[in-house]
Amino acid sequence: MALLTPQGVKKVFQLQKPEGREHLRRLLNWEEFDELRDSRRSILLDTLYESIIFAVGKGFPWVEVAQVVKFTEELLKETKGCSITEAVTILGNKLRDYQGQLNTTHLLAQCDYFHNTFIRHYKLYQYVLGQDQDVKLTVTHLEVYVPPQPLPLAAGKDQAVWKHEQRVVELSAAEVQKRAYMLQLKEALQLEQQRLLQEMLPELPRWQHQVLKREELENLINEAIHIQIECLKELLQYEIQITFDILDLKLQKKTLNLNAPTPSPLPVTGQSGQDEALNLYKANKGRKAKAKKM
Repeated sequence: MALLTPQGVKKVFQLQKPEGREHLRRLLNWEEFDELRDSRRSILLDTLYESIIFAVGKGFPWVEVAQVVKFTEELLKETKGCSITEAVTILGNKLRDYQGQLNTTHLLAQCDYFHNTFIRHYKLYQYVLGQDQDVKLTVTHLEVYVPPQPLPLAAGKDQAVWKHEQRVVELSAAEVQKRAYMLQLKEALQLEQQRLLQEMLPELPRWQHQVLKREELENLINEAIHIQIECLKELLQYEIQITFDILDLKLQKKTLNLNAPTPSPLPVTGQSGQDEALNLYKANKGRKAKAKKM
């Protein structure tokens, strides 16, 4: 308590609460402690800090504010384990002891303060500060993702327009994906065709040095043609289906563009601005009429 000077408590009051509590801890010569795991010491520090706030709020001079902190710490220590009757007696005796350090008005204000806080909630103070608690604490560290920096208002757009643009982008991406899938399918069918032809002609190198009979040659050619026709047939079926899918996507994009939402007009000034707004209105009106005809 030797470092608890008027200048020290004044600095505690001038700081924000977290910094003020930390400065008060150093003035009291307390070692650093974990606020979560040592809740008793944290509550005690809060009580001493609140006594400073009370005294300054009542207009105590800084010398008396330091005395109020000292008074609070002594009262909490001396009443530990006492009954409420004993606590009231200790409070009265301590107020008499501080008559020479506080003027009468401030002494009465301090008496009211401790009656309305410490004595009124005495059992709670004793339960928290007077006995050991079996605390089971689990600390979980969570990562907080802050929202992205919003764009300037000038770069904003109506929600309906934004949704329309997003839908157009989705349809375009689906069309590109369909075309890529078609290319992959062609390559896969070509590989499958080559594999079937190789399986059909496992002994072809053996026939390179002899003349094939007409019937054997016709069978080989017919089987090769059959394999190519089947692969081509399968490829055409896939191409027709994917082409219809792509046309459907194009039709959806066309319909969306014809029924695109009208953006909210920006504030305009002057004749040129009015003409531009009028032209925009007419264009949108014509586009909607064309869509209805379709």
